[in-house]
Amino acid sequence: MNIFKKLALLFSKKNNEDSDDGFLQGRNGVNLSNPEDRSRYFMDCLDQMEESSREVELLAGEYQLVTDYLTDADEIDELPPEKKTEIEAVANQLTAYSAEIQKYRDRKSRMTDIEYYTLKKREQEVEEGIAKIREAEKYGIAVKRDLRRLDGERQARLYRKSENQKNMSNYKGMAYIFISAYIFCMLLLLFFQFALDLNVFIGYFLATALVAIAAAVTAIKYMDAVKESKQIQVEINKLISLQNTVKIRYVNNRKLLEYLYVKYHVENGEKLEKLWKAYQLEKEERRQFTEAQAQSEYFQKHLVELLSGYRVKYPDRWLYQIEALKDQREMVEIRHELIIRRQRVREQIDYNKKLAEDAKQEIEDIAKLYPEYAGEIIELLNSKEA
Repeated sequence: MNIFKKLALLFSKKNNEDSDDGFLQGRNGVNLSNPEDRSRYFMDCLDQMEESSREVELLAGEYQLVTDYLTDADEIDELPPEKKTEIEAVANQLTAYSAEIQKYRDRKSRMTDIEYYTLKKREQEVEEGIAKIREAEKYGIAVKRDLRRLDGERQARLYRKSENQKNMSNYKGMAYIFISAYIFCMLLLLFFQFALDLNVFIGYFLATALVAIAAAVTAIKYMDAVKESKQIQVEINKLISLQNTVKIRYVNNRKLLEYLYVKYHVENGEKLEKLWKAYQLEKEERRQFTEAQAQSEYFQKHLVELLSGYRVKYPDRWLYQIEALKDQREMVEIRHELIIRRQRVREQIDYNKKLAEDAKQEIEDIAKLYPEYAGEIIELLNSKEA
């Protein structure tokens, strides 16, 4: 039977008693003769009782929990030395693995998760990829050097062709000059022969011979220039063809590099090499971390099993207080803290019990003094319970 039912039974008995019909004075400034004030006052008392009772129930659970913790500490503290040694050994293992795990978490990461899992997915082909990229980059440099060399040779031949064209033009000019000079000489000699009646046979011979020699030399040089110009053009065509072939190789090599860069998410082979070295270190550290986690979980389970076998009610709690299992001073501090906590909870329980008791006593006092309100109080109690 809860406190409201007890009060209802009490008021039903008081309602059968005689009551005074005198003028009612207020309690603590409350005019009980006023229905609204009276109802509010009764409800405040009932709310205080209900709230305090609820708080006591919650605190009682906390009190029991703290008491169980203290009991667990006592159980561990009273274990035989050999069992304590076994627990301490497991606790030391847990501390070591926890430190290793924390060291991994605190370290500076060598690479992003995206970089790590990209390489992990292609782990079996990364070294081959590095070799391909390095070879392609080296080949690309050589091809660019060849292109520059071929372009230089083509420009040199174009210059030679241009110079040769100038020479051919000069040879034509020289031929015109020689012919003009020959004509001038012939006219001059004719003038000397017919106007002055001079013998100019030798002049004819020399002029003709000189012009013939000059024309022959000029013609030979011109023909050589034409031949050389044709040869230069052939060489230029070959260089252009070779350049086109090399350019195709360069473009194909460049596309291969772009594909490999996208495949491994890098900008160059040096970056991939650095990432690969970082990945190998990262992989080993992650393996150690995973192993440390697995070992930590194993020893946590083992410690819980050990403590459960020693009548410890909450063995999981000691996973977060490992130091107390290794150091008696830590255990003393925990016990001291738990004793203080239990004392504080006990004080709160007593305080709330007193509040509930005071409210109950107040209602009982009103029921004794004013039995005519017992029915009203019972009705309020019933509405509260509903």
